[in-house]
Amino acid sequence: QVHLAESGGGSVQAGGSLRLSCAASASTYSRRCISWHRQVPGKEREGVAAIYTSANNRTYYADSVKGRFTISQDNAENTVYLQMNSLKPEDTAMYYCAATAFPVACSLLTEIFTYWGQGTQVTVSS
Repeated sequence: QVHLAESGGGSVQAGGSLRLSCAASASTYSRRCISWHRQVPGKEREGVAAIYTSANNRTYYADSVKGRFTISQDNAENTVYLQMNSLKPEDTAMYYCAATAFPVACSLLTEIFTYWGQGTQVTVSS
């Protein structure tokens, strides 16, 4: 059974921090590309950060979040985190966790992800 559960969203002032969590079922976690995407109403969903859940745990970031966001994994908990620092009002969005169905090449391309969580809202006020 595939299961992705996000948590950690909320409201914060500009310059603040939040940490999002994506808890995955065991079948969804190992040797997969797991990512965070975000979407605001009227715009396309965009990839923010991704990690390949293996020993090399290579990471990928959108240019807009490089140096501010960090994606990491906890293999013991089958959980991927997104630490978001120096938040800006333009980071306001619904954030979704996603996972590929197979061990494919990892990237931020939305179309490679098969499984999606229900999302968690992040609101950054100025």
